[in-house]
Amino acid sequence: MNVEWSADLIGWAATAVLMATLIRQIRKQWTADSVEGVSIWLFVGQMAASVLFIVYSALVANPVFVVTNALILLTAVVGQVLAVVKRRRQAAEDARP
Repeated sequence: MNVEWSADLIGWAATAVLMATLIRQIRKQWTADSVEGVSIWLFVGQMAASVLFIVYSALVANPVFVVTNALILLTAVVGQVLAVVKRRRQAAEDARP
């Protein structure tokens, strides 16, 4: 077995584990009644870091990290959208007489 192929296999396995945990967290955020404690800055920072890691990964020609960081960026965008939608919904409900 090729060492580079083995390293890539480990990288893809790590990507699968990471995505499973992030998707679980997004699902939990989706089903939660409140967005209290969900920081917008977490998602902003995660998106900025992911974009920088995508550029870095492309520059060093590492497809595992390009894909992984693109998926992480996607989860940050989804998390941010969910937080904004829920905050707006909650503000609208709180404004009702």
